[in-house]
Amino acid sequence: MTPTPFSLSGRTALITGGGSGIGLATAKCLAACGAKVILAGRREKELNDAVAEIGRSAVAQVMDVTDTASLPGLAESLKAAHGPIGILINNAGINAKKAFVDTTEEDLLRIFQTNVVGGLALTRALHPQLKASGTGSVMFISSMAALFGIPWVSAYSISKSALTGAVRTLAIEFGPDKIRVNAVAPGWIDTAMSRKAFESDPQRKQKILSRTPLGELGDTSDIGWSVAYLCSPAAKFITGTIVPVDGGVSIGF
Repeated sequence: MTPTPFSLSGRTALITGGGSGIGLATAKCLAACGAKVILAGRREKELNDAVAEIGRSAVAQVMDVTDTASLPGLAESLKAAHGPIGILINNAGINAKKAFVDTTEEDLLRIFQTNVVGGLALTRALHPQLKASGTGSVMFISSMAALFGIPWVSAYSISKSALTGAVRTLAIEFGPDKIRVNAVAPGWIDTAMSRKAFESDPQRKQKILSRTPLGELGDTSDIGWSVAYLCSPAAKFITGTIVPVDGGVSIGF
């Protein structure tokens, strides 16, 4: 069968935070397009369960993106074990729900270390492999919190806003290396975490749906398929973009 422009056959992708939620959904979508996927994260059992769901095209890798000193060595060991990585999905992220006046420097630094510094360090460590592939793709998972103001998540919002600058700068620097750099900004997605939040605050869910033009929450696979497209040959002339995947909420009234 002739590969389609959406095929990722022969590509190897590393997905951080790949054991659950958006990371796992993204891994499933990439695998469905033919990629070999490396699910990375801190929780070994969660990763192994996720690999069992996907099947033989998936492997698990226990790692912590905040341990930046270990990432160059990890990049080399992954190459030796699985071949060169041509797709990197920087999905690992954490949040803290606090008013800004209660947000400490420690909160801000902790969130930045995972959401920004770790992903950038991993990107740097994998740059030689991405460059050698000739079709490298780096994706960051941003957020609607980087598109408009949302209260009580200032540290998270600031960290995701920083990724906007990272995407644009790296797209310029990596362009000559034939590495594309993009991000998706998920809207309100139906996850275990969001369902738990809505159980205690049903009015919040109604407010969200009322300002979403499509009138529903997104599915984690909506993010996964968007990422798969942006990593595929079909998107070979797209770089430096942040794509909202939000049912229109970022342009709604």
